[in-house]
Amino acid sequence: DGAVFQTKDAEDYFRKDLTCSSTIILNPITPKYLGLPSVKERNKTIVNAARLVAFKNQVLLVRAFSIVHEKHPDYDLKIYGPDSGDGTKEKILQTIEEYHLEGVVHLMGNSDALEKELPQAALFAYSSDYEGLPNSLLEAMAMGLPCVSTDCPCGGPRTLIQNGENGLLVPVGDAEALAGGMLALIENPERAAKLGRMAAKIAEIASTDRVFEAWQDYLLRVMAGQRNERR
Repeated sequence: DGAVFQTKDAEDYFRKDLTCSSTIILNPITPKYLGLPSVKERNKTIVNAARLVAFKNQVLLVRAFSIVHEKHPDYDLKIYGPDSGDGTKEKILQTIEEYHLEGVVHLMGNSDALEKELPQAALFAYSSDYEGLPNSLLEAMAMGLPCVSTDCPCGGPRTLIQNGENGLLVPVGDAEALAGGMLALIENPERAAKLGRMAAKIAEIASTDRVFEAWQDYLLRVMAGQRNERR
């Protein structure tokens, strides 16, 4: 028998005797996010792409952006994603009004063309309270965006980001820390560019072909082990 997990945290949740032959395989990156032209000059927009639902905590992101906006009023925030209907959209709008961010924080709704709308952004910010393996963060990295994310359970962001190497991780639920991560990228363009270049290397292990190969190799190993047990 075998088991496949998306993150080490998820694997560690189960008893060792159940995971002794398990493996971790990333989600595949949709091909349209790969091989995009390099960006020579980024605009002054911070982007987030996630469903508007409580655990994605875009309310925290707006609060963090208010700190960024005080220092850099020429930046705006665009949040892409469908409304889940759980009241999160209304809470985001209330927070925008509370912090007087009308006109600089935009709820963009759902988009099927993020590969055209995101690549020139200054950075990608992710604010979840908990997460498996977030496809939108994976895709943002593949597009070469400098990324900052909460280091949330079940470990999806830390599976993708090695803090300070190909992105930044900050504590969960801490608006000041998230703002600090965004400011670190805004105020050090050379570092941001380097992190973006390193982030794009995620495609080397998460392209459709590489993920297919990982699944194929693992299934063959599991099947070979079962045959050996029958002998």
